[in-house]
Amino acid sequence: MKELARPTRLAPGARVAVVAPSGPVPEERLQAGLDVLRGWDLDPVVAPHVTARHGTFDYLAGTDRDRAADLQGAWCDPSVDAVLCARGGYGAQRMVDLLDWEAMRAAGPKVFVGFSDITALHEAFATRLGLVTLHGPMAAGVDFVKNDRAQRHLRATLFAPETVRAIASGGPALVPGRARGVTLGGCLALLAADLGTPHARPGAAGGLLCLEDVGEEAYRLDRYLTQLLRAGWFDGVRGVLLGSWKDCETPDRVRALLADRLGGLGVPVAEEFGFGHCEGAVTVPFGVMAELDADAGTLTLDEPALR
Repeated sequence: MKELARPTRLAPGARVAVVAPSGPVPEERLQAGLDVLRGWDLDPVVAPHVTARHGTFDYLAGTDRDRAADLQGAWCDPSVDAVLCARGGYGAQRMVDLLDWEAMRAAGPKVFVGFSDITALHEAFATRLGLVTLHGPMAAGVDFVKNDRAQRHLRATLFAPETVRAIASGGPALVPGRARGVTLGGCLALLAADLGTPHARPGAAGGLLCLEDVGEEAYRLDRYLTQLLRAGWFDGVRGVLLGSWKDCETPDRVRALLADRLGGLGVPVAEEFGFGHCEGAVTVPFGVMAELDADAGTLTLDEPALR
């Protein structure tokens, strides 16, 4: 797996577009997130359908074409330096095939931030644009609006990425060891759902795979992991970093399942890295070469996430 192109870091006064490729955003949360961005001396602009709702399926922020047009319009706007997702939910998979990837590639590299359902877009940006993306808090998410640690880590990654080249876990090694590879991953359910689609990479070979999920019973997590294992998607993976498993049954039960499904890979597996659906989530860049030390509980990037 090759390293991807790193976008340019942000500077004070940078224009950032807020988009909703998945679910709609409550107006008050959106405004709170915009206030945070303005407090960072950024100039946020909001895509037209961020607070819209699909006429039939109210879990979508407008129609698939509307959401795709919002993302593509923001990306192809030369005045926009970064595109921040407002929230996850569901819907990115429905719109990703409607994007004009040639036009987006021609627009050049930019910063892209999101997580959860946005995993489908992280994968597409990697395979179609060859671009480093940031798995981090979203502009209208509760964590982004209210949690100082999440805000500080994302802000440092955006403005001074050399200061956050080491990310520490809060837990022990599930499987000890050290490994080097290119970071990738996201929400487990979305990675499993992406199999066989036009934007899916063939597997995690050569990668340090970051996994997390939310609100899934153990048997569902088992099914996603087993599907990826049976598909050979884990073949050649160098190491695994585990993030949050909020509302996924008890920690001991989830840990036992992860050990059962991942322990046979023969690679280091580190727990509690604090990314994903958890309070104070850290920002993890995807597409950069890094070293995982599962015993020490550290991920160290070879270079800053952004140039």
